[in-house]
Order: sequence, then C-alpha cells, then structure tokens
Amino acid sequence: MQTWNELEEVQPLASKIMMNSLKRNRVSHAYLLQGSRGTGKKSFALLLAMTLLCEQPEQIEPCQTCNTCKRILTGNHPDVHWIEPDGRTIRNEQIDLLRKEFVYTGLETSKKIYIISGAEALTVNAANRILKFLEEPGMDTTAILLTNNGQSIIPTIRSRCQIIDLQPLDESAFQNRLIQLEEVSINENNARLLSALTNNIDDAVQYHEEGIIYDVRDVVTQLIYELLVRYEERYLFVHQKWLPQLKERKDQELGLDLLIIAIKDIVHFQLGRESHTFLFQSGDGLLQKAVSQFTQKRLLQMLKNLLHARQKMNQNIHPTLVMEQLVLQF
Repeated sequence: MQTWNELEEVQPLASKIMMNSLKRNRVSHAYLLQGSRGTGKKSFALLLAMTLLCEQPEQIEPCQTCNTCKRILTGNHPDVHWIEPDGRTIRNEQIDLLRKEFVYTGLETSKKIYIISGAEALTVNAANRILKFLEEPGMDTTAILLTNNGQSIIPTIRSRCQIIDLQPLDESAFQNRLIQLEEVSINENNARLLSALTNNIDDAVQYHEEGIIYDVRDVVTQLIYELLVRYEERYLFVHQKWLPQLKERKDQELGLDLLIIAIKDIVHFQLGRESHTFLFQSGDGLLQKAVSQFTQKRLLQMLKNLLHARQKMNQNIHPTLVMEQLVLQF
C-alpha cells in the first residue's frame, strides 16, 4: 500500500480518519496503530512518514519518487527512526538512544518521526521513558506506535495517542488477490494457507517465496498422522523429525501456528464449516481420519495446550522443552 487511495480500499475507516487529519493539517503528535499481524501497520506508518516529509507531495499523497520518499522506504532517512524489539523486548537503552537523537533538530527538515514496531514489547521502564517523551515532545515530532495487541499498552500511553484500529482483511478477497498476482504463482490451496497467517500481501509473498511455510506444513501434517496412527511414537517424532527439521526458533513458532490452524480446521470440518479450513483440503484423507477419531472435547483441549505452548515460546522457554511437554499433553 503506497498511496492513501490504495490503503482506503483495504482499510476504509482507518484511511478516512488519517486522510481527513492530513487534509485539515491536524496531525497528532502521537498515533497508536493497533491491529492483528498482517493488517498493514508498517505500511501505514511508512506512508504517513512519507506524507509528512515528502518534498513534492500531490495534495496528501507522497510523490514516491523524491529522494526523501525513497530513503524512507529503504529505512535510510536520518529524521525517521525505527525501533524494533531487541529479542523479545524493547529495552531502556533503546529509548535512551532515541531521546539523545531527538535532542538535536532534524538533519534535513524541522520534523522528526519515530516509529516503534511491536510496542507491546516495551518493558515497564522503557514504556515510562516513552511516556515522558510523549508528554514533552519538544520540537515538531510525530510518534507512531505499532502493536498487535492494543490492550497490552499501558493506559497512560494510550491516553496520549490517537488510536487507529486496522481491521483484518476479508479472507476470500485476500486469497483472490494472491492468486491473481502476476509476479508470483500462488495456487488456491497455498493462498488459503497464507491467508490464515497474514492479511498483508508483501508478507504473504515473502512467506511463499521463502518456501519454509510449505515444509513446516508437511511436518505439521506428519505430527497429526503420528497422533492418529502411531500415538506412542509422538515423543520420538519430536526429536527425530520436528526439532531436526525446524531448527530455527522462528520456524518452530511457525510450526505451532500451523498446528493451531490444523486443529481449528478439524473442528470447523466437524461442524460442517468446510469453507473455514485453511491447511487441509476438503478431500484430504488425513483430515477425514482426524474428524472421525478426535472428539471435540479432545480437540478443544489440544487447542488450549497449543495456545499455552505458544505463550511459553514467546516467553523464551527452550523450544525442546515446550514441544516435549506439548506432545505428552496430547
């Protein structure tokens, strides 16, 4: 999404709020963009930064071609500062460095913009430092905080930001957009799987081109087979297949995400909601076997255990321990 008109097609309410503010020259000093993963928060933030700093804007649309727009898009503009979680958290030191940067006036304009991605990862002390920054912005400063979970942001920060909600895209429309892309070839089954993980076209294309998502899907279906056919071997499967093939933490996290999707597929199929399946195809023999063997009570308990395991992974607990405990609970 590189223009406000493009954004309006997928996020009509959020774009209307922002476009009206820009037209009236009433830009807030701080925004909190909240929405689930893949709803375009980073694209929204980049577009806003370009609009505020563009050298040759066309009304409220950034030109996309000036040196400023290009440098913002590549992350190389000295007056646009990005803060990402360092591991699992955003630390005090990162905010202190940001505050030092803002002691000086903008290097190329009178404006400065800082974007905090994954704002829910702010430690308590870091959040308090940001709060002071929001209360005393000083120069012409715009803060843009991005979060998957707005309720995890402390109320004092929320109260000082204009909150903009980004809504999930319609699944079927998103799948059709993926299938119709000319630069990549994504079939219907893969588009369904990608739409279960993200609502962002760029993220989906990246998942597809990297290909790891499809390898992880294969490992997930193998685990479900073990649970159905060779239940006593499930613990060995974790050490012989799951961990050796999913070596990186991000791949292990993706494995849990896809396993959650797979279990939800089985539940939906049991309820006669075949259109709500994403990892399995309707005629999949493994899906049919799972539907007949797993009770809804067991499936719901499996989902509960999976969500707990995903939370442990976020807390940096060793993935081997997480998976060992999980399969024994299955």
